[in-house]
Amino acid sequence: MEVERVQALATVGLDALPAQFVRPSHERPENSRAIEGMTVPVISLSQPHHALVRTIHEACREWGFFLVTDHGIPPQLIRRLQEVGGEFFRLPQEEKEKYANDPSRGSFEGYGTKMTKNREEKVEWVDYFFHLMHPPCKVKHEVWPQHPPSYREVTEEYNKEILKVTEVLLELISEGLGLEKNALKATLGGDQMELEMKINLYPPCPQPQLALGVEPHTDMSAVTILVPNEVPGLQVWKDGSWFAVDYLADALFFHVGDQIEVLSNGKYKSVLHRSLVNKEKTRMSWAVFCTPPHEALIGPLPGLIDDHNPAKYSTKTYAEFRHRKFNKLPQ
Repeated sequence: MEVERVQALATVGLDALPAQFVRPSHERPENSRAIEGMTVPVISLSQPHHALVRTIHEACREWGFFLVTDHGIPPQLIRRLQEVGGEFFRLPQEEKEKYANDPSRGSFEGYGTKMTKNREEKVEWVDYFFHLMHPPCKVKHEVWPQHPPSYREVTEEYNKEILKVTEVLLELISEGLGLEKNALKATLGGDQMELEMKINLYPPCPQPQLALGVEPHTDMSAVTILVPNEVPGLQVWKDGSWFAVDYLADALFFHVGDQIEVLSNGKYKSVLHRSLVNKEKTRMSWAVFCTPPHEALIGPLPGLIDDHNPAKYSTKTYAEFRHRKFNKLPQ
């Protein structure tokens, strides 16, 4: 089945947005404006340990989201990651199509356009490239872009660095929950914990006030660590309002995902977020989803439940959770 790519649509110079991209009135950015200028938590990993555990605990509890600075990933590596991702999306359309995925057949890795329709039959203004980065035994390099030639080298280097940061943050979150520092990583599969890369491309949109790059959602991951380009668009939900997240050069954008909400028995909430688009500029983001293996059993951690705090979530495999989330079934 031939899929209409958003990037290809954008390049023909549309004056008006095709009907399938026009959101219902209550979802449109023009009718659901975000609060601007309020700073979301920004956390430096260079803080003293006890302060770091406390500030991350507060950010996870209050926001489910924070920006990470002084994380140790070289800025030049982040630039190179962004360059090779941008180069892929500048390839001729027929070249990109060689990597097309087919979610209808369970083939999620590769080049895609999210045309999964919601109840209102509306779709999102985004193309993407998705693939597994870790653990090595599950990586399929044949689905990674062959062009530019440096894509694999750069992405493998970034994988090593983001894995280190993920492990540090999972330890700090474990301690914030009053657990042993390796508690979360062990539950998420230890060395078999998976890292998935998703490069999102949001082309210029003729009527951005009517569209969404990604509709409001929570991530089914344990945590998501994202770097954007300089074009803003990410918004997070807190206390009944959307909050615009400003760009901060070289910072990592950290999201609490569904699995941490379950494991923490609701102490930390999976952050609801959405992505807006721009009339003149292309927005891009590089999201790394940290997930357990499909067979891993995920439920509230025993150390966080007792007679006064009963389990609020059922225990199930991550595969079962994914199936239910994809099909909008109750968990």
